Amino acid sequence: MITGASRGLGAAVAAALAPTHTLVLAGRPSSRLDAVAERHGASTLTVDLADADAIPAAVESVDELDVLVHNAGVAFPARVAESTVEEWRTTMEVNVIGAVALTLALLPALRAVGGHVVFVNSGSGINASPGLASYSGSKFALRSFADSLRNDEPALRVTSVHPGRIATEMQEGLVAYEGGTYDPSRFLSPETVARVIADAVHSPPDGHIHEVIVRPRGHS
Repeated sequence: MITGASRGLGAAVAAALAPTHTLVLAGRPSSRLDAVAERHGASTLTVDLADADAIPAAVESVDELDVLVHNAGVAFPARVAESTVEEWRTTMEVNVIGAVALTLALLPALRAVGGHVVFVNSGSGINASPGLASYSGSKFALRSFADSLRNDEPALRVTSVHPGRIATEMQEGLVAYEGGTYDPSRFLSPETVARVIADAVHSPPDGHIHEVIVRPRGHS
């Protein structure tokens, strides 16, 4: 199961895992999500991460799950003084509470097969990024949840992936906020990060990759 698969990194992850996995793409219904599903012979599942109370019923039919990739997320470019409580609330609801709710609802299905949970985090989950106050806060919290899940569920594999900046629509918005000119060649491609995620998923079962950090070449 992959969240946020309608475009960008999520769509690239779907492409990377389609040859080896039967995919379920979870998210709000959209023509873009349907197109990705059709391309890879995947099914879709209506899940709204902003509505945590509805998540258990949305996934109750899933009884076994090998891999859960948490990719969906939102970002509101803003420094602390520019940010609003509503932006913080929305960011935390989607990036953290939604991910927690989905994981808890799917724990029995993951336990049934000794599954693997992959959290697409960010460099902002290690070092707070200027201009991304609420986003950075949510990614630190998501990293902590992943660490707790790994500690408390030893039968599962739990991996946090911390990419640097990726050439996506979200990145275009951030560059515009910074007053720069968007040049995708400066950033990681979604396909590169998807390959890193797929490599973690395909690692031998006796290995447990806790954390992966990947940056654009030439960047620290």
